Amino acid sequence: MKNLFVLTLSIFSVTSFACSDILNSTLRVLDSDDEQNLCEYSGDVVLVVNVASRCGYTPQYAALQRIYTKYKDDGFMVIGIPSRDFKGQEFSEEAKVAEFCSTEYGVDFPMFATSKVKGKDAHPFYKKLIAASGKEPRWNFAKYLIGRDGEVIDHYKSRVTPESEKLVSAITAVL
Repeated sequence: MKNLFVLTLSIFSVTSFACSDILNSTLRVLDSDDEQNLCEYSGDVVLVVNVASRCGYTPQYAALQRIYTKYKDDGFMVIGIPSRDFKGQEFSEEAKVAEFCSTEYGVDFPMFATSKVKGKDAHPFYKKLIAASGKEPRWNFAKYLIGRDGEVIDHYKSRVTPESEKLVSAITAVL
């Protein structure tokens, strides 16, 4: 009977965290040739943010790092995706982006390659986020919250800060 119970738990665990179509996306790691499939985050609550190093919202990096640190042990992940889509407010060299994030804000959540996040040339991952939410990023630091099931819960505009009551309540409700 014990083996049947273990088998049942194993099957439940696999099916509970199967990779969704949205997370089944491959991104290149920032300033690297390595690629990562986001299925690695299946079962986590994920906040996806299009970031930029030279924007009025750039100080949000500090708050993103704080909420990541606070909730990561509960299955929360922040994913940063630099973009030059909004007035080119990101460095063109990925090494500079990586250095800036590390030295200025101590970022240690996953950062991926600079990508287009809007329009017909948007990265396929962003096309999925846009289709699922009905919202395209209108500026840097727009946020998409993805639930443990891999589905988009909501989209938050740039002015919604990472530590705002609205966003933190949404995150903690699904953790």
